[in-house]
Amino acid sequence: MSSHNLSTMRTIRSTTTILALLALMACRKEETATPQPTGPGYTVAIDHSLAEFFFNDALKQTDIALKDNDVPCAVTVTIDLQAQPHTLLIDFGSENCMAADGLLRRGRLFVTFTGAYDQPGTVIVITPQDYHVNNHLVQGTKTVTNVGQDQNGHTCFNVSVNGTITAPDGSWTSSHHAERMRTWIAGEGTLDPFDDVYTITGGGGGVSRDGTPYTLQITSPLRVEVGCPWIVNGTVRIVPQGGFTYDVDFGNGCNSTVSVTVNGMTFTFSGG
Repeated sequence: MSSHNLSTMRTIRSTTTILALLALMACRKEETATPQPTGPGYTVAIDHSLAEFFFNDALKQTDIALKDNDVPCAVTVTIDLQAQPHTLLIDFGSENCMAADGLLRRGRLFVTFTGAYDQPGTVIVITPQDYHVNNHLVQGTKTVTNVGQDQNGHTCFNVSVNGTITAPDGSWTSSHHAERMRTWIAGEGTLDPFDDVYTITGGGGGVSRDGTPYTLQITSPLRVEVGCPWIVNGTVRIVPQGGFTYDVDFGNGCNSTVSVTVNGMTFTFSGG
């Protein structure tokens, strides 16, 4: 890939997993005596967080490939800039490989992109092909579309995900859908990726492993700072069919603390 394309493609950036801390509930339950929420909403939160994590990780691997052409564990990385749209194939091979992040990956990520990340109208589509993360089968598509600038001059991206996650032993499959607007509110004019800041709005839903349909809505914009591993602030509401509503508050500041209110009780969790 030319230096021009490396600089202009400058970040197909992944956001922090929106519900990653909810997935920590299971391990935190064993570590503390604090009561934890259970029931349909709990399973929904876990399955949604897995889907968010795996599809965000696919975007992260794409980012690494486009910037460095060197993806840990990838057998080959093939970029074709003559094809229209351009194509990228990241092949992790047919056997599991553990990268420095501790995740096992195998299979392929096929990516098409029509132009540079910061170019209005650019469409990036990520399609897993027999792709597994930690032995979970990831299927579907993630589409990122640069829709230009808003009234404040910030570049905006529509992010759409339609996919499924299947258990390592094939015993369950959950479905996942998301429609988000990601607004680049800081750092766009610099070469330092770590000063980038996004706000994220929108919603989604799906069906959990136990067959529970649910909806999700970002009730106040999520603030994601690339230099911080945690969501800085914002709130999310998860509504499982036949279960209690979960209101998730990411607090304020770069820390791992999140509170979840369900059935009149508030639980506070920290990832570290």
